[in-house]
This record gives sequence, structure tokens and C-alpha cells, in this order.
Amino acid sequence: MWTVAASAATVAPDSYKNKRPDSTARLFVSPVVENKIAEVANRIADPKLRWMFENCYPNTLDTTVHYAQDEKGEDDTFVYTGDIAAMWLRDSAAQVWPYLELAADDVHLKAMLRGVILRQFKCILLDPYANAFYKDAVTGEWASDFTKMLPGVHERKWEIDSLCYPIRLAYAYWKATGDDSIFDDRWLAVIDTILETFREQQRKEGIGPYTFMRMTQWQHDTVENSGKGNPCKPVGLIASIFRPSDDATIFPFLIPSNFFAVSVLRQGADILTRVNRDSFRSAQCIALADEVQYALKKNAIVKHPYYGKIYAYEVDGYGNYLMMDDANVPSLLSLAYLGIVPLNDKTYLRTRRFVLSEDNPYFFKSKNAEGIGGPHIGYDMIWPMSIMMRAFTSSDDDEIRLCLRMLRDTDNNSGFIHESFHKNDPSKYTRDWFAWQNSLFGELIVKLVEEGKSNLFNNL
Repeated sequence: MWTVAASAATVAPDSYKNKRPDSTARLFVSPVVENKIAEVANRIADPKLRWMFENCYPNTLDTTVHYAQDEKGEDDTFVYTGDIAAMWLRDSAAQVWPYLELAADDVHLKAMLRGVILRQFKCILLDPYANAFYKDAVTGEWASDFTKMLPGVHERKWEIDSLCYPIRLAYAYWKATGDDSIFDDRWLAVIDTILETFREQQRKEGIGPYTFMRMTQWQHDTVENSGKGNPCKPVGLIASIFRPSDDATIFPFLIPSNFFAVSVLRQGADILTRVNRDSFRSAQCIALADEVQYALKKNAIVKHPYYGKIYAYEVDGYGNYLMMDDANVPSLLSLAYLGIVPLNDKTYLRTRRFVLSEDNPYFFKSKNAEGIGGPHIGYDMIWPMSIMMRAFTSSDDDEIRLCLRMLRDTDNNSGFIHESFHKNDPSKYTRDWFAWQNSLFGELIVKLVEEGKSNLFNNL
């Protein structure tokens, strides 16, 4: 959805009025989150940045979280992505991520987060190949897609990260709260389902059961070769027919998502060992992680004529590869943010230089802003998510300050972070209400404050 405003003029400080819903209209309220907002806001000298933080950090709770208890008394939390009334496995996990550190101090917040994880488990068991779901067993706008659509599925685009984010969230929730009650028989069924799906998409025994096509004018919204995707040679990597952007891949082995799979398989193995005492399933997770990691070492690194050995974005196992990065996470830029590679890893640092340069075909730059976009929106549209990933993965205060300034000055004076904006004109943007970006912005600001970098909010 495109939104174009009349002016992008600077807002005066006295115009920074709270943009949150009225307190009686907020979907979920946590006292510890409110305290965190006040604590962090007090450390932000820049008035507009402070205003944006106060609007963005609680936006997921204010507007997208639907918490209840099911018929069995279990926590059940359905999380809208924002202006689409569906729950993406990826988005929902990322939207609530910044609140994990506070969960141990608020029983209600902890229950809400537990409910997100249990709802995600339910979604995975309904259809591990789907990326987005409805709250109830209904059909929606994509029911006519040429794939195996089930009631309750909003969209059925196979993306590796859809199965990675719930494990990442569950693992971090356990670490933050000590609550292992989520790791019951449902969890074991989820692990079995994820292992089966990942193995199917290694494509050692053919293409597997998944195909997808859509009647559309957008090339990236459907899949070629009768919904099977481009051919790939089985080398141990996992095929992902769509990217985290919900765009179709060109070469099916999406490198950032394969890295993500290795990371969460090891997290899953840790849970299975320490909580479930299930050495069999744990060994399966470790074996698959080892196989994919070895395949990444053999296939993911290519030699760029200027940057040297860097990670490709996609490969096919035949020797073909795609040199780019997309803004959506997991991306090549986000590998260090996700904790998959160290910030000082030499291959990562070379890759980071590449993706943040105009040698990346989806890096867009103007005199006022620069960042990564992607084919999902198209030419010259920068995603603030990429600017935030740049800040998350930087150890250079000047670079972080640059990112903060760009985020502050490209919101079109809305007080929120948009999906994307035109490099020359932030009044041309997409999506008024995209909670993932708002949560991520809040997460970044909190991180900088907790790391003692409040000085970066001065003199932007």
C-alpha cells in the first residue's frame, strides 16, 4: 500500500504529541514496558528521536497483540503484522522480541509471550510450508493460489525462516524466564515437523511435496517451472522457494536462511538435551545442522572481483550464484545481528562492505539517505530495516549516528517507521502501520542505551 503525504517538512518540537492509542484502547498493557519507555526516553536528548521511540517501542503491544486463553486454559496470543489482519511466523516472533528481557518481571507479559510461542507451534503443525495464518479456520484472499491451501492459512509461501523464528523465540523465552513448560509433546511434534520439512527441501529425493503458483502481475509473487522453482543440485543446503520479503527466490538455496537454520537447529538440540532429555531428536538436529553448515562452507562463499571472498545471496549447487542482498531479515547484513557470525568475522565484514555499497544492485543512495531495498517494492525504495541492521552490526559510533539520523529524518513526520521510503522523498512511502519495523526501532534504541551509548542521541 502506497501512502503519499503533502509535505516532509521538519516538525517543530511542540508538535511531538503522543501517537499511541488512548490507554483504554490499547490491546495489551504491561507496567514493566511502560517503565522501560520512561526510563529509556529520559536518556534520549534528541526530541524527535525520543518521540519516535515512545510511539514505536510499544506499538506491537498497543495495536497488534490479541491475547487470550483457549478452551483448555492455555495461553494463546495472535499477533497481527499491522495493517494486514494475519499472523506471519517471522513477523510475530520479531515483533515481540524486544519485550523478552522484561518478561521475568511481569507475569502477564510472560503469559502473552508464552501464548505467541504456543500459537506459532499450532500454526507450524497446521502447515509447515505456510508463512502466514489467520486466527481461526477461515479462508482468505489467497485461497485461489495453486498450492495446498488449508482453512486457517493466509498465505502459503515456503520460506525457511518461517520455521526458524519460532525456535529462536522459544529458546530466548526459555533463557529469559526459565519457563520450560512450552517444551511438551507439541514441541516434540514441531521439531519432528521442522526436521521433516527441512529434509524434504534438501531435495535429495526429488523436489518434495511443495509447489506454488499464483495468478498475478508480479513476477516475484509466483514460482516458475509449474510452481517448483528453478532447479537446484542437492548439496546439503535447504531450498527456500521464497525469501523473507515474501518474494520468490531466483536460485533456491537462500544463503542467509540456511545460516539461520543451522543456528536454530543447534538451539533446538540444546533444548532437547537439557529439557526433554531426548538424545535421539537432539542428535538429529545436530546432524542436520552439521550437514548444512558443511554445505555452506563449500557453496556459500564466492570470489567478488573487488571485495574478495564474500557470501553469495543465493546459489543453486550447480555453480550459479546471485550477488545482492535484500533488506528483509534474515539477510546477509543481518547475520551478525542474529548472532550467526561474529561481528569481526572477515568474510562477513567483506560481505557487509559489499551489501552496503552501490555494487549491491538493491542498495539505493541519495544525498539524504542510503540503504538496502529489494524487488518487493522496487527501485529507489529504501527499507528502514536495513538502516537498523546497519546500526545493529556496527562498532563505529559515527556510522551508528548516521543511521539514527536517517531513521529520524525519513519517517515523514509520522512518528513511526514505514516499510520503505523513496531515497529522494520520504513522503513517498509504503505501509503506515508495519509493527515489525516499529519494534525493531525500539529494540535498537534500547540496545544503545543499555550499552552506554546514549551520547549518540545528541547532536544528530
